[in-house]
Amino acid sequence: MKKEEIPQDESALNKLTKEVCYAVDGSGNYTTQLSTGWEVKAKALDIAWTDIEERIASAKQKVLNNEASPLLFFIEYRLMDVPIVAGYTGFWKWQVKNHLKPDAFKKLSEKKLQRYAEAFNVSVEELKTMNIDNSK
Repeated sequence: MKKEEIPQDESALNKLTKEVCYAVDGSGNYTTQLSTGWEVKAKALDIAWTDIEERIASAKQKVLNNEASPLLFFIEYRLMDVPIVAGYTGFWKWQVKNHLKPDAFKKLSEKKLQRYAEAFNVSVEELKTMNIDNSK
């Protein structure tokens, strides 16, 4: 691909990052060029973000229906999973799974809630209510 043919299509990440592509310059030498993305990749990213948004909404509804604790919402919101949360908090994976149950979550001490809040980069109040201050 020639340097001037590198795709520069808009995508959800084009303001955050650019991708390095290899291309041939006018002299026939290989060089690198930054690309904001290309249409096919942008569509795939859009589909992935839609799926993530649906998972977050589903997790929030489960919390509101008392089927799960707010930890489920934050696991989805921060794109984490149980082993990652366990690693950040120092809890065992089985403990995190147990804390996903509403009754177990309600019994957590302030100290344990603080560990979760720090892992999700929220306050304890935000952890309990799922009301997030996005200015952080």
